[in-house]
Amino acid sequence: MSARESVTRFPEIREPLLNTRSAQGKNTRVYPDPFDIDDLSDLDPAPAMPAIPDLSEVETVRHFTRLSRLNYGIDHGMYPLGSCTMKYNPKISEMIAGAFAAIHPADTRAMHTVLGYCSLLQEYLQEICGMDACCLWPAAGAHGELTGMLLIKKAVKLSGRGKDTVLIPDTAHGTNPASCTIAGFKTKGIPSGKHGYLTTAILKEHLDENVAALMITNPNTLGIFEREIHEISGILHKNGSYLYMDGANLNAIMGIARPGDMGVDCMHVNLHKTFGTPHGGGGPGSGPVLVKKELERFLPAPVVTKDDSQRYILSWDRPESIGMIHSCLGNTSVLIKALAYIAGLGGEGLRDASVSACLNANYLKSRLSRHFDLPFTTPTLHEFVLSDLRQKDAGVTTMDMAKTLMESGFHPPTVYFPLVVSGAIMIEPTETESLEELERFTHAMETIAQMCLNRPEELHESPRSCPVTRVDEVWAARNLILTWDAYESYKDDVVSK
Repeated sequence: MSARESVTRFPEIREPLLNTRSAQGKNTRVYPDPFDIDDLSDLDPAPAMPAIPDLSEVETVRHFTRLSRLNYGIDHGMYPLGSCTMKYNPKISEMIAGAFAAIHPADTRAMHTVLGYCSLLQEYLQEICGMDACCLWPAAGAHGELTGMLLIKKAVKLSGRGKDTVLIPDTAHGTNPASCTIAGFKTKGIPSGKHGYLTTAILKEHLDENVAALMITNPNTLGIFEREIHEISGILHKNGSYLYMDGANLNAIMGIARPGDMGVDCMHVNLHKTFGTPHGGGGPGSGPVLVKKELERFLPAPVVTKDDSQRYILSWDRPESIGMIHSCLGNTSVLIKALAYIAGLGGEGLRDASVSACLNANYLKSRLSRHFDLPFTTPTLHEFVLSDLRQKDAGVTTMDMAKTLMESGFHPPTVYFPLVVSGAIMIEPTETESLEELERFTHAMETIAQMCLNRPEELHESPRSCPVTRVDEVWAARNLILTWDAYESYKDDVVSK
C-alpha cells in the first residue's frame, strides 16, 4: 500500500476536547451533592463544584481510549532512537515497583527494607562499573552529570589547584556542556579523530594546567568504543585532571568491560535506559553517580549505611559532601525496577543483553549501509550513524525519510545528531527486538531508499496516514501554540500549513 493510498484509508484524526462534546443532560447518573453537608454550611466563601464537562461514561471512556491510540509507545512497536535506548521493559519490574508505592517515607520499619534494596543496587552498580562508591539520588542522566561535575568541582577546590576547564569531545552527549557550565566550569569542545574516537594525540593538543577533567561518552554517540580511553586516563591523571565518563551508553558494554578498569574517576548511569525502566515522555528517570575512592567523601548526602544494630539508615554525617541534590531517596520506583532487572538477568544475562544489542545494531548496519551513506567505517557497538548524502541529489533530506518511516508504523530514528555527521540518521535497535522486527524495519528503510530514486516527491509530504501529518516546524517554532484557545485562533493557519 502506497502512502497515497493510505491517506484515504487512514484520514487525519482530530479528537475534540471533552468541553466541546459536553451538553447539559448527557450524564444521567445522579450523585449526591458533596457540599450538602451541615458541617460545611458556614464555610465562606460558599464552595462550588468545578465546571466539569457533562458527558456520559461511554463517551468519556471512548474519548480517552481514542487519545491513547493516537500516541506511539514501545508497546506498539520498535523505537530505533539512537542514544536514547528505547527498549521494551519487563512488566514484572513494573509490578514489583508498584508494590512499594504504598510505603510512606516516614515508615521507619519499611524504610529499613527499602534502604536495604538501595544498598544492594549500589553494590550491583559498583560491580558492573568497576567503581568504589555510588549515590542513587540523581533523578536523570543530566542530573547525574551535574552531580558528578559538582563532585569534581569540590575536589578541585579543596586541592587549591584552580583548574576551571572541562574538555568535551564532539562525539559526547549533548547535555554535557550544560552540566559543566551549571557546575561552574568553562567548557572547551575538542574534535575526535578521523576514525570517530578521541586519540591521545588530540587530547595532548588541548590539555594544559587549567583542565580539571575530560568528559567523555563511551561508547560515544557514533556507537564507537573509545579505544584509547585507558591511555587517555593515564595522561589526564599525570596532569592532575579527572576522567568523567557519561555512562548513558553502558548498555553496550555491561558485563563485558568496566569503566573503572579503564581509569574512569567518576561517571553516571542511566537506569532508565540501560536497566529496564521506561524511558521518554518526560520521565521519571534516574542517573546514579559512581566514583572512585578519592571522590567518595564528596558524594551527596544522605548516604545509606547501617547503625549499631545493623539496620539500614540514612546518614547525614558527611562534612565534605556537596549536599543534598534530590528529595528523600531519589526516584525510588525507578531504582526498584533497575534492581529487579539486574537480579532477574544476573551477570551472564546482562552480558548477553549487551551482546544482543551490538549484534542487532551491526546486522542493521550491514543491511542499510548498502542504501545509505555510512560516514565512519570504524566498527560500532549498540548503535550506528548513517547520513542522507546519497539521497541529497534527489532533493530528499533526513527529515523526509524520518517522516516517511512513520507510514510503516515505526517511530523515526534520532535525526541530525550527532552534529559531527551532516544529515545524521542515528539508529539503535536495542537487544529486545526480534529478527522479524529487524527485517520489517530493514524492508521499510529499503523501500524509502527506492522511493528516493523513483518517487522522491512523495517523501516531501509524508506522513499522510498518521494522526498528525507533516508539520511546518519553522512556522510552529515561530507561532507557539500552548493552549486550546491559541489553537482556535490559529487553526485555519494550522490546517493550511
